[in-house]
Amino acid sequence: MRVLLVEDEARMAAAIVRGLTAEGYVVDHVGDGQAGLDAARFGAYDVVVLDIMLPRLSGYTVVKTLRTEQNWVPVLLLTAKDGEYDEADGLDYGADDYLTKPFSFVVLLARLRALLRRDPAPRPTILRAAGVTLDPAGHAVEVDGVEVALAPREYLLLEHLIRAHPAVVRKEELLDAVWGGLDDANVVEVYVGYLRRKLGRARIETVRGVGYRMAP
Repeated sequence: MRVLLVEDEARMAAAIVRGLTAEGYVVDHVGDGQAGLDAARFGAYDVVVLDIMLPRLSGYTVVKTLRTEQNWVPVLLLTAKDGEYDEADGLDYGADDYLTKPFSFVVLLARLRALLRRDPAPRPTILRAAGVTLDPAGHAVEVDGVEVALAPREYLLLEHLIRAHPAVVRKEELLDAVWGGLDDANVVEVYVGYLRRKLGRARIETVRGVGYRMAP
């Protein structure tokens, strides 16, 4: 698997390259946003690990430009910032996941494995299922035409369920996609409960022993 690392902190970049190489990844590293954008445009990468605070172009600009150009390579954002608004900004611009520094290398690997299991095919502009409309570009959700505010993890969970509609999504797959492989099925149940309270209980069905799906 080929990884593009866009990181301007030399010591951190060296550590990530060393660790990923030891795990069998082929890693290319660049140190600024413009070089990262050029490499992602023309390189055949399986995933991009992208810092937000970069020289020349920010990580936000890089991922937003890639998505505008219909480039759907999976992007994992790295940043020293913290808080849901920073995470939401990254997801709004088209990133697939978000990791706040400092982070465990084990967690980074888990997030990368989860991203690499996803289908990077072009994503529809607007997603619809069970009376719910989700706009990935605008990070907006409506239920029967009424806008509903969701926390970032709620949004990711809903997006994964709607993209899979009408198929059933296993809890393990949701853990990989939304929580980077966290080994705690209870967190899925808790967040499905949050979504049901905001969207309406009947819109998300439980398939016992398997997982969840959006209602027909």
